Amino acid sequence: MTHAPSPRQQERFAFRRRQAIRSVLLAALSTVVVGVLLAVGITGSPGWPRVKQSFFNLDTATKYLPDVLEGFWLNVRLFVICAPLALVLGIVVAILRTSRGPVTFPVRVLAGGYTYTFRGLPLIITIYLFAFGLPGLRLQGTPDVVVLGAAAIVITYGAYLAEVFRAGIESVHPSQVAAARSLGLTYRQAMRHVVLPQAVRRVTPALLNDVVALQKDVGLISLAGSIDAIRAAQIGAAQSANFTPYVVAAVLFILLALPLIAITDRVTLRAIRAQNAGN
Repeated sequence: MTHAPSPRQQERFAFRRRQAIRSVLLAALSTVVVGVLLAVGITGSPGWPRVKQSFFNLDTATKYLPDVLEGFWLNVRLFVICAPLALVLGIVVAILRTSRGPVTFPVRVLAGGYTYTFRGLPLIITIYLFAFGLPGLRLQGTPDVVVLGAAAIVITYGAYLAEVFRAGIESVHPSQVAAARSLGLTYRQAMRHVVLPQAVRRVTPALLNDVVALQKDVGLISLAGSIDAIRAAQIGAAQSANFTPYVVAAVLFILLALPLIAITDRVTLRAIRAQNAGN
């Protein structure tokens, strides 16, 4: 038998619906007003015609869009490869840093030195060191500059992600490991089946934020001389004496980031709601 809501409950539901509709309408109206004010303020400024010609030239954008798209494909491939590798490297380093016992002390020192070094070293310098320093050694089998640049990105972001994973691992109460060990699990099994699942779930929003940052920074591969979207835009801007190719590249990076940003916001919101529900 279905329970019918009481008249008071129906009134509450109707009031909440009205409030939700009112909030949506107010948000839409305020957004339109702010957008119109910004558009009028920008397009009405004295220098807008020159800025429009220099940054938003449709003919220039159409001309160099194929070249920028071709370079952007390299950025997409780098992101697809570098993001998983950086995540794997980060979780391995985090496990090494949180290991216990005097035998693993040298490993903890090395892992700590790695994270301190590459979190403090600017990514631009790391790319220069890898892309131009390593080939200068003239070692046999030295990979292409694209591979070296990708390695610099992976190693740098692996250090950031390692600290995120380490924070998640250390947030799990030691009693969880003790309970797992009391059930007969080894330390490695306890980490794999008990600690890591909880740690990853707790730091997922932070991990996704770092992945979004990585998605943007793959554009720095152009510093190694690779023809990616940024380098293609630079070439187009030099040939046309116009900055529109850079805007084209920026739009492509934004479109690539939007789905991941939306996922990050949704996961963060769910985590906040879960935490509030737990309280």
